[in-house]
Amino acid sequence: MRRPPSVKTERGGVTATQQAVQDKLKWIFREQFVEDFGIDAQIEVVDGEMVEGRLLAVQIKSGESYFNESGPGGWWFRPDDDHVRYWMNHSLPVVVVLHHPATKKCHWQLVKESTLTGTSTGGWKILVPEDNVLDESAEAPLRAAAEADPYVLRIRELQLARPWMELLGSGQRLVIDIEEWIHKSSGRGSISLGVDNEDGGSPTPLATWGVYLGSSDYAEVVPTLFAWADVSVYEETYDDADHEEYEAECVTVDSEGDRFESQDFAEWAAGHQREELRPYTNVAGEADLWRLELTLNDLGRSFLIVDRFANLGLRQLTR
Repeated sequence: MRRPPSVKTERGGVTATQQAVQDKLKWIFREQFVEDFGIDAQIEVVDGEMVEGRLLAVQIKSGESYFNESGPGGWWFRPDDDHVRYWMNHSLPVVVVLHHPATKKCHWQLVKESTLTGTSTGGWKILVPEDNVLDESAEAPLRAAAEADPYVLRIRELQLARPWMELLGSGQRLVIDIEEWIHKSSGRGSISLGVDNEDGGSPTPLATWGVYLGSSDYAEVVPTLFAWADVSVYEETYDDADHEEYEAECVTVDSEGDRFESQDFAEWAAGHQREELRPYTNVAGEADLWRLELTLNDLGRSFLIVDRFANLGLRQLTR
């Protein structure tokens, strides 16, 4: 089977947008693996090491065909009515990004009443300016678009995490895989959230994003990214890592295959007390690897009840 050229073009647009957000703006790009109608990713605005829930939703389109219809100082993009309705009611400000494969540039426009133009046929079009390039020049306007009252920002975060909370509420296990580059002063790393299938394979991905935490401690910052859940080490992975370390330190096997232990595992483990949240291994002295597990906490459970009430209009919150 061959991959259609359109798939390669689409992935090129997502990759180019991610690079622009991370390298030019120094913000967080969080691709959406779970289907969200008309939304491909989220962008989180960062001030230095501060992550405060200022988010933008992004729809990414890539291909020269999106640049065929010229407009005043840019190009017209024509979304369908369903997308416009969804974007205008989204809990986040929405940005359309058009990626040109030839120039490698990403051009952007906010979706709002002032940028939407009705057409004579009852449809919609949005002018994406040529000067709106996704680079350092986009920082001020996009930062302003993501601003909101702190209360609203916190509620937005909970609304966006609702699908993950619902997975936990249904009995699924969610794991966080982290790669932390320990020698980078920027605190560079990557975080992947996924569903543990409990079959020994890789988790089913839900979202992944890069972070730059500076001098901040990952063990302190990561739990704040998931305020609706308790964060703990993923026991199976850490037990395996501990046993491997124990075997390397305390166990020898002679030429005849006989096994000798300098101390038993319980004694060894008692002398190796660990921090509650910690990496389970290091790769080549460069990257610490973590695997953590999420468990729905009181905030998450309460939010699901309130959200259900708000959406269904029920007068009684619990049965």
